[in-house]
Amino acid sequence: MGIQYQYKRLDNHNFTGRSLDDFVRRQTVTECWRKIDNDWKLVPNVYEENWSQAQCREIAEDVVHHINLDQTGFGAFDGERIIGFATVSHRIFGAVARYVQLVCFQISEEYRHQGIGRKLFSMACEEARRLGADKLYISAHSSKESQAAYRALGCTPAEEVNEGLAAAEPFDV
Repeated sequence: MGIQYQYKRLDNHNFTGRSLDDFVRRQTVTECWRKIDNDWKLVPNVYEENWSQAQCREIAEDVVHHINLDQTGFGAFDGERIIGFATVSHRIFGAVARYVQLVCFQISEEYRHQGIGRKLFSMACEEARRLGADKLYISAHSSKESQAAYRALGCTPAEEVNEGLAAAEPFDV
């Protein structure tokens, strides 16, 4: 039997502005999806994304603020350490489908490929349904790896594009 992690709804007792101090958000990117001539194509785009401790604290503070206001958060824990988290907005939008946004969805680097993301994603989907939404709206990193991970979770392109989110992150898919 594998290692057992705990999954909890985030609140002020289990998540603070310093909860992500040991979180490793590193991703080496080699290719990204881009819309070219109205078709999606993989194009070379090499860089490493890596959150600094200052960025981790800024994101943690943002999560703390929103879980007390207008989002629901879920965390995966290895003991007291948060190793993955997902947050879902409470704001429903969309003309045809009723969407809520999956705002954050991150797994610490050394804990990836263990099913943690799948469990957190399932919790986010359940929360979306509880809120009255039909679908999760995800504005996700366009890297080949990120998109493959979302497709493995059953994600498909949005039927409706949220123009505000698309304008804020024009390379997201």
